[in-house]
Amino acid sequence: MEERLSKLLSAWGVCSRRQAERYLTQGRVTVNGETAGLGQKADGGRDTICLDGVPLSPAGGEAAEKVCLMLHKPRGYVTTLSDEQGRPAVADLTAGCGLRLYPVGRLDLNSEGLLLMTNDGALTYRLTHPSHQVEKEYQVRVTGPLWAGIAALRRPMTVDGEQMEAVRVQLLSRGEGSALLSITICQGKNRQIRRMCRAAGLTVHRLRRVREGSLCLGDLKAGQWRWLTAEELRTLRED
Repeated sequence: MEERLSKLLSAWGVCSRRQAERYLTQGRVTVNGETAGLGQKADGGRDTICLDGVPLSPAGGEAAEKVCLMLHKPRGYVTTLSDEQGRPAVADLTAGCGLRLYPVGRLDLNSEGLLLMTNDGALTYRLTHPSHQVEKEYQVRVTGPLWAGIAALRRPMTVDGEQMEAVRVQLLSRGEGSALLSITICQGKNRQIRRMCRAAGLTVHRLRRVREGSLCLGDLKAGQWRWLTAEELRTLRED
């Protein structure tokens, strides 16, 4: 059933109706890839509705039970539901959950670690939009000029014309020829950690996300997933 977009965004807990109307006026809402206008209607169970490019309406509509799981994404998997090139996708690993869930943000093909998947559009928006400043922590194995690289990573930088910065950068360990860094960011730009390290003169050999907001990967093994508890969901929504 079609409803006004302002009503849908309000019902999904994204914002108030008045704020939704402002988003529509500013051209920040799309339906099936097309910019939506004030007063436009959409079907929440059929159409793909996005705010600032972030999907808000997973299949199943607002009546579907809102759930979220944590997956330990291995290297070699794409963060999509399917892949035109036939590469393994994260949805293959969570097929047994019985629901169609969407990735919250992305981890590139060669990155691994904590990946949330949900059918809750409002939660996806809260976790991925830069305005909410949700921290994401990565453990990064690097080689190169270590101290100069760390100093560069701790300063705001311009990479490919984009402003990027880390919340914090820590040295976890140092061995022969390589070092393990903890890098925390809030921005979540495309391949941000790899691009920042390259700009700092460091080569990334392994990248693993270990924390998102209040959630930690813990001892979840690569390729495995688990449902978030009610308490974990509550904390994510309130942080």
